[in-house]
Amino acid sequence: MDPSTPILFHDIASGPPVTTYAPNLWKARCVFHSKTEWVEHPEITSTRKKLGCPPVRWHRDCTPFYTLPIIDDPSTGKLVGDDFEIARYLDAVYPSGPRRIPPFTTALHRALNIHVGEIFILCGHGPPFNPETAEQSKAEFVRLTGVSSWDDITLHGAARTKQLAEFKGALGGTSISYADMIIGAWLQLLKASLAEWDEVRTWQNSRWGRVLQALDKYAEVKEINWRNVADVVV
Repeated sequence: MDPSTPILFHDIASGPPVTTYAPNLWKARCVFHSKTEWVEHPEITSTRKKLGCPPVRWHRDCTPFYTLPIIDDPSTGKLVGDDFEIARYLDAVYPSGPRRIPPFTTALHRALNIHVGEIFILCGHGPPFNPETAEQSKAEFVRLTGVSSWDDITLHGAARTKQLAEFKGALGGTSISYADMIIGAWLQLLKASLAEWDEVRTWQNSRWGRVLQALDKYAEVKEINWRNVADVVV
């Protein structure tokens, strides 16, 4: 990878201080270090369209679901707009770097990547949105999930306690792989959005806190680059 032409990584901007929080973004960010372009949550769809990067996910009504991350690799002219495909792309195009998906495990990693979110359902209500655009983001989540209000997205009281206990049970090599980064990415969201994170990180003899600590060297956010979305050139 030519350091003079760094890959541009499009990430969702959080509230100040700006940082990465969404798991799909963390999964891709852990794979490599890159120059960052922050995108406000309500501008994800327009940014993806302006870049000419087609959707890779779809809503239940079959309409396109525009998401991040996206990488823009000036060395090859390629845009890649899916966290798992970013890992595969980097393994294929830059084989001299650390391999994130070991040989013959692509299907296993893909299945984990698709289904792991099912055990992290408590995170949906607490993302650290930018306060300036938070109401727009919340309204969009309410619309997409078909609930009546933002508070309906999360669990409360005894139901939350029960789900947290079940989640504890669900979280049950020496080389870091993309599977480790998938788990680490979701733990980053827990850390950013879950009020009970200080409890969760101590489970199983502080295993989950130690997982994040082990991935610290992959979690560096480099060269923060702010640019108005209107300046993005197709």
